[in-house]
Amino acid sequence: MKKSLSSRLSSSALVSGAALAACAGAVVAARRMKSRAVAGKVVVITGGSRGLGLELAREFGRHGASLVLTARDDKELEEAKLRLLAEAVTKSAETVLTVVCDLTEPEDAQKLIEKTIQQFGRLDVLINNAGVIHVGPIEKQSLQMYRDAMNSNFFGMLHTTYAALPHLIKQGCGAVVNIASVGGKIPVPHLAPYVASKFAAVGFSETLHAELRSKGIRVTTVNPGLMRTGSFPNAIAVGQTEQEYSWFSLSASMPGLAHSVKYAARKIFRAVILGRAEIEVGMDAYLAARMHGLAPSGTAWLGSLAERVILPEASGSEVPAKGTELKPPRPALWKWWSSKLARRSNQPAAG
Repeated sequence: MKKSLSSRLSSSALVSGAALAACAGAVVAARRMKSRAVAGKVVVITGGSRGLGLELAREFGRHGASLVLTARDDKELEEAKLRLLAEAVTKSAETVLTVVCDLTEPEDAQKLIEKTIQQFGRLDVLINNAGVIHVGPIEKQSLQMYRDAMNSNFFGMLHTTYAALPHLIKQGCGAVVNIASVGGKIPVPHLAPYVASKFAAVGFSETLHAELRSKGIRVTTVNPGLMRTGSFPNAIAVGQTEQEYSWFSLSASMPGLAHSVKYAARKIFRAVILGRAEIEVGMDAYLAARMHGLAPSGTAWLGSLAERVILPEASGSEVPAKGTELKPPRPALWKWWSSKLARRSNQPAAG
């Protein structure tokens, strides 16, 4: 009896060991498949000098892709390239091209795609990530803020997509990834220009997917919740500017509330490999989007409650102030944490 029990335990251990080995083998095979899927591909990332764009460059670069990074600031772009080389994300400087562009201008978007084709001979993945955010009550948001948000968050995406489409259609394959937001799915108070532009981005991206899939081009719409990208110093605030900047920056840097940018980049990378049509980053974004689809009056009520109970009153200045100019009182621990985020993401220091 004892021998039989011992034999059973031994057999069970062998089966468990074989199962673990099979799982480990499957994980290794999956990783190799992912690497092969993008090795040698050319990936264009707008807003690629910092934050999520830089983290996506790390993710795709580690799997062997050639990278084209674009932003408005040449110094930030050069710093991003040096970081990627120092971290051995890419094999050589020749696999990273940086292009200074203002994508609100169609000519600059065209220049970006033309330089990509000249350097690498092809374009495989376009990631539209660049954008701006304005924070404050709707009474203090100017019409110009809506124009700025639409130009960066929607028309910038439109310009690069239209510039890239002829090349992608000619190839008969490729991918377009549009970084939208859960703010393009649900109403978020005190972010009206951002939300309006992201709703437009989501609508365009979903329609693009419907039209291009039959042509061999996959379009992925990405709707993240809050992410710890360290980008909050770039936010533009109106109203009670320090209080507005305070709630936004704390929310966008708090673990448990805002998601890791590394997690977001990995999830987006997997979605591109699998050709997913749409993803949310974070369970909060997933549930919020579905709740709004099922009960839009419920999410509207929750937004109204947050506006009344949590967010600053609709008073103060209509003159916009950038986060880097604002220095509300901060706990020492938050300052240390935000500085850490800024360093990794190539962001300006928080006030």
